[in-house]
Amino acid sequence: MGKIKMTLKDGAVREVEQGVTLAEAAESISRNLAKAALVAKVDGKVTDLTTRLDKDAAVEFLTFEDTEGKDALRHTSSHILAQAVKRLYGDVKIGIGPAIANGFYYDFDTTHIFTPEDLGKIQSEMEKIVKENLPLERRTVSREEAITLFGDQGELYKQELIRDLPADVQISLYKQGEFVDLCAGPHVQSTGRVKAIKLQSIAGAYWRGDEKRKMLQRIYGTSFEKKADLDAYITMMEEAAKRDHRKLGRELDLFSIQEEGPGFPFFHPKGMIIRNELEAFWRKLHVKYGYQEIKTPIILHQKLWQQSGHWDHYRQNMYFTKIDDEGYAVKPMNCPGGILVYRTQHHSYRDFPLRTCELGLVHRHEISGALHGLMRVRSFTQDDSHIFMLPTQIKAEIKKVIELFNTVYSVFGLSYHAELSTKPEKAMGSDEVWDTATTALKEALEELNMPFKINPGDGAFYGPKIDFHLKDSIGRTWQCGTIQLDMLMPEKFDLTYVGEDGQKHRPVMIHRVAYGSIERFIGILIEHFAGAFPIWLAPVQVKILPISERHAEFARTIAQEMRDQDIRAEVDDRNEKIGYKIREAQLEKVPYMLVVGDKEAETRSVAVRKRGQGDIGAMPIDNFITTVIGEITSKS
Repeated sequence: MGKIKMTLKDGAVREVEQGVTLAEAAESISRNLAKAALVAKVDGKVTDLTTRLDKDAAVEFLTFEDTEGKDALRHTSSHILAQAVKRLYGDVKIGIGPAIANGFYYDFDTTHIFTPEDLGKIQSEMEKIVKENLPLERRTVSREEAITLFGDQGELYKQELIRDLPADVQISLYKQGEFVDLCAGPHVQSTGRVKAIKLQSIAGAYWRGDEKRKMLQRIYGTSFEKKADLDAYITMMEEAAKRDHRKLGRELDLFSIQEEGPGFPFFHPKGMIIRNELEAFWRKLHVKYGYQEIKTPIILHQKLWQQSGHWDHYRQNMYFTKIDDEGYAVKPMNCPGGILVYRTQHHSYRDFPLRTCELGLVHRHEISGALHGLMRVRSFTQDDSHIFMLPTQIKAEIKKVIELFNTVYSVFGLSYHAELSTKPEKAMGSDEVWDTATTALKEALEELNMPFKINPGDGAFYGPKIDFHLKDSIGRTWQCGTIQLDMLMPEKFDLTYVGEDGQKHRPVMIHRVAYGSIERFIGILIEHFAGAFPIWLAPVQVKILPISERHAEFARTIAQEMRDQDIRAEVDDRNEKIGYKIREAQLEKVPYMLVVGDKEAETRSVAVRKRGQGDIGAMPIDNFITTVIGEITSKS
C-alpha cells in the first residue's frame, strides 16, 4: 500500500501508510497523544480509533477534554453497565444506554427490582470488567442477521429497534467479551480505558418515552478517566444536593408544587418577592435599552398556530380547548402574539429597529417523568422580546442584545459561553435563507471576539440561534439566554414595512430571552446562591431581634422606619432566647440581623450581625439604613 495524507487540526499534514488504524496514526505522532486519544474525528465524523484510514483525510484526535471524547468514554461505560447487570441477574432484557450530560444510563427490563444497595454490587462487577480490559470490537451485519442474533438472546427491545431502523441504515454491533450490543458507536478501544466509575441512582423510564409502553428500570452513572476527577465531581454533586432548589424552596418557604397541579408551580409570598425584584430589574433594563412592553393573550385561535407552524412542528407539546365550538390553543410561545401586535399598525423603515418585550405566561406539555421542581415545568413565564428590523441592522441588534445579556448575568455573578445552533432536520424555509441567517449570527459573534461552539442541527424550526450557557458558583452550566434570528415568520405572516423607496419590504425578526424561564432562572439562582440571596433579592433583608419583650416596641419602630424606605424588615418578637433567634435567622439566610436591647434603645443604635461574617459591631440606626440602601441600590 502507498502513503496517504492526514491533515491535523492545527493544519499540519503528515504522511501515513494507507490502511493504518487511527490508533496507530496517533502513535506515529506521539506516545502521549496515543495514550490520551479516545476517539477521532475523520472529515468531521467521530469514529473509533480502530477505524482504518484508506484515503487522504482531515483527522482530529479527541480526548476526554473534548465533548465527543467524554461521550465515547461514557457510552462505553453504559455498555459495561449492561454487561455487568446481565452477568448478575438472569432474566434481564436490555433497552438503550446512551451517554448523557455528565454521565450515562441504561434501561433494563427484569423481574428483579433494583435497590440502592444493588448499585454497589453492580459497580463492583463493572470494575471487574474494566480490569479485564476487554477490547470493543465493531462489526456490521445484515438486518436479518441482527434480528436473529438478538432473537436468540431474547432481546425483544433490540429486535424492535432494528425493525424500526430506516432501510438504508448500516447496522453495527459492538462486542466486549461475552456481551454484544446493537450500537452505532463510537466507543473507546477497550473497557480498561474507563478508570473511574460511579453508579448514582435508579429511576423508572417508559420504553421509548411512551407513557403507553412498559416502564423499565433505568440506572444512572458517571465515569471519568481519572479517579481524582471523579472525586471532584462527587464533591460537586454533594454540594449540589445541599443546594437543591426544591429542598431550599421548602425550607425558605419560596414555592411549592402541589398534587393538584403537577408541573404548575405555586409561588409563596417570599418567592414572589424574588420574582417581583427580578421582573422590576428586567423592566428597568429594557426601558434603558429601548424596548416597549406588551402583553398578549394566553389562549388564541387554532388557525394562528397553524399559520405560525407550531401546529405542524410543536402540536404534541401544546394544550387545547374549545370556545364557541372552535379550536383554540393555550400558547406554548409568545412570538405569534407579538407578531399580531406588530400587524396592528403600518410601519416605516424609520420605525426600526422596533423592540417589543413581554413577560409572557406559556404552557407546554412535559411528560410527568421529566418534571423537576422549577427547572422543568408545564407552566412558566418567558421574558420574551421580539425585535423587528432591517436586514442591515441584524448584526448591530445582535450585539446590543449580547450587551444586555452581559449586564443581566454579571449582576448575578454568572459567567457564560455561547453556542451557535444551525438548521434542524425538520425546519421551515430554504437552505439559502438559513445560510444567510446563520452567517449573520456567526459574524456578530466573531466581531465581538466571543468564543463559541457550533451545535449542528439544534436550531429552532424557524431559525438558527445562539444559546447562552451560564456557569454557576459550583461549576455547573445552565442554558438560559437565547437569540433566534428569524426570516421565516415575517414571511408566513406577511409582515411588511415601507422602505426608503416607498415600496413594501419584509422585516427581519429576532426572538430573544435573557432569563429564559423566570421560574427556571429562580431555581438556578436558589442553587447558585445556596439560598443566601444578595441583599437586593433577599425576601427578608433585615431581621430585628429584641433581647426581651420590653425591647419589642423599639424593634417594631425601627422596622417601620426601614419599611418606609423600602427595606424589607421583620421583627422576631417571640419569647425565645436571643441565641435561638439568631440561629433561626441564620437558617433563613437573612443578610442582616440586628440585636436590640437596653443600650440600643437608649442610643438609637443596633448591634449588627452580617450573614457570613457574624458580629460586626454597633451602629447608629440611621447609618445602618444608609448602608443597606446603598447595597440594595448597587445590587451588591
